Amino acid sequence: MIKRESYLSRIRPFVGCDLVKVLTGIRRSGKSVMLDLIKDELCASGVDRRQFISLNFEDLRNAHLCSAQTLHDEILHQASNLQGKVYLFFDEIQEVEDWEKCINSFRVEFDCDIYITGSNAKLLSGELATYLAGRYVEFVIYPFSFAEFLELYRTIYPQEDPNKCFRKFLTIGGMPYLANLRYEETPCRLYLEDLFTSVELKDIVKRNNIRDVDLLERIIAFVTCNLGTTFSATSISKYLKSEGRSVSSDTVLSYLKACTDAFLFYKVKRQDLQGKKILSVNEKYYVADHGIREAVFGGNIKDINLILENIIYMELLRRGYTVTVGKVGDKEIDFVCEDRGNKFYIQVAYLLASEETIKREFGVYDQVRDNFPKYVLSLDEFDMSRNGIKHRNIRDFLLQSAWS
Repeated sequence: MIKRESYLSRIRPFVGCDLVKVLTGIRRSGKSVMLDLIKDELCASGVDRRQFISLNFEDLRNAHLCSAQTLHDEILHQASNLQGKVYLFFDEIQEVEDWEKCINSFRVEFDCDIYITGSNAKLLSGELATYLAGRYVEFVIYPFSFAEFLELYRTIYPQEDPNKCFRKFLTIGGMPYLANLRYEETPCRLYLEDLFTSVELKDIVKRNNIRDVDLLERIIAFVTCNLGTTFSATSISKYLKSEGRSVSSDTVLSYLKACTDAFLFYKVKRQDLQGKKILSVNEKYYVADHGIREAVFGGNIKDINLILENIIYMELLRRGYTVTVGKVGDKEIDFVCEDRGNKFYIQVAYLLASEETIKREFGVYDQVRDNFPKYVLSLDEFDMSRNGIKHRNIRDFLLQSAWS
């Protein structure tokens, strides 16, 4: 287990305060481990572990507590035997019916510090907005970054060259549990296939009462094979029609939303940099973990341009950037990245192997007239920076602690 300091540093200021700490993200991305890390920090600061009440609602032993009233009664009973602040840790809280009501009740009934996790974005919609409006803070927990992957991988294979580690990361991805399998290919592939099935069935099909699972799988396959490509629900509908499945654009959109709610995919909007407005059509999608793509659909190395783009996008999310695709004239910039007034642009390529490729990748910035940093990222080892545009090696860029 590694200490995920990038997350802990964001959570730490809220420890002990009245706000409910909500940890979300794709299933098995490390949310439960984050709860353990928070507990360790609390103990290190002098909190007695006997003040903790922890429940995982995917554990069948807690099935009888999966309603608001029974959970409320049980926690009040346990808390009555404790003195001082009580620390509540609830894993996969969405399994509890009307959980929002009892969480809000705990806040007002006794002195407590609450941490909850969930694998669906709907956790923070609807009733929660009513009961806890302004009283929670969310932290999205993503699969391992390359830096985290490298740190853990080297505890198992300490002499491994960073280049080889990155090639392994390209195919296997960053799901935390893979370290327990020593990153061996066959066990990892089977694990990731099982993970994909769990996300599909538990967090998408069951959560949204989807009956046409075949249609869902076709839409997932289409998006997964077209990561980083602009398309619309209408284009997916037309593709499915060519495959013998007639489906409306609205149905496609509802299925895509179910996938993004489960954190399987992330949708990226396009921004017209000249008109300074968000475009309403032809978004891009990226997958939460590219290792799942390789295990279920294959082709990561064949589609390495798409995978590198996916890796960079997820790293931007981890670091807290708001990301859009930049449209300038008839060209597109892969990522426009903004955070509290800071802004920069990123163009991603596999290799700058020809003068034509170099002109294309650097040339997308010709019509961008501001002075914000502009990057071209590739796997080339030599610095090809020019005209004020910075070229960086992707692997090195991912390992930088901060970007200028």
